[in-house]
Amino acid sequence: MNQRTYPQGVPCWVDTEQPDVNAAADFYGGLFGWTFEDVMPPGEPGRYLIAKLGGRDVAGIASSAEGTAWNTYIAVDDADAAVRRLVTAGAKVLAPPADAGEGGRGALLADPEGVNFRIWQPKRRLGAQAVNQPGAWNFSDLRTADPSGGIAFYEDAFGWQVDDVGFGLMVRRPGYGDHLEATIYPDIRIEHSEIAAPPGFDDAIAWVVATAAGEPPHWHVTFAVADRDQTVADAIRLGAEILRQYDTGWTREALIRDPQGATFSASQFTPPTG
Repeated sequence: MNQRTYPQGVPCWVDTEQPDVNAAADFYGGLFGWTFEDVMPPGEPGRYLIAKLGGRDVAGIASSAEGTAWNTYIAVDDADAAVRRLVTAGAKVLAPPADAGEGGRGALLADPEGVNFRIWQPKRRLGAQAVNQPGAWNFSDLRTADPSGGIAFYEDAFGWQVDDVGFGLMVRRPGYGDHLEATIYPDIRIEHSEIAAPPGFDDAIAWVVATAAGEPPHWHVTFAVADRDQTVADAIRLGAEILRQYDTGWTREALIRDPQGATFSASQFTPPTG
């Protein structure tokens, strides 16, 4: 099986910080069918679980005493050089580059709006290997009070481009579709043409969404599901709170708060027909 790789500037990983790692594993394992590998060496403070779907890395769960959240990581070739570049572009360093064992090297930053994001220089851990399938990470959205201004930092820092495709602001990393076609997804353009995907969708890596009233700006994580209504029922049974359900022209969505307070979306893909 070819491993999925992520060029610089492409979101590559998501994880959640949770006060009770075991409870989080029970919830997400029950909801998405994940299994877990504890990768924190003995004697180290805290815990870190790699969630797997069908044996492939899909997300992480980290212990934290400072609340809950879902985090998005952006791939870089050199974490130290990337931090210097990002600071010049207007970012603030919250945690400097540090090795995560043999997995890779990462850092925590905040963009000029104060939105936290992480960078990841892969070594042994290349990023999510199961994506865009039920139970796996689908996309991350930049939720910002100023969609045009909020994305300007990332355009400068990572070479992103943003297209208004009618139903949303799509973020592209030019050349990513070529990378996927040459590595793990040779039929990407054929499959996208069959669903009448918008131009540039081969390069799509994220979305930009205006924040709702009272919603703080943040990077928001969405997981693909086969059946939104079943996922909602399962989430309630496992102790989550459903904050919102709605349909778009392409998806059926649910906004969910997990039992420890981290929010995420579940998205059933329902492309238009005819």
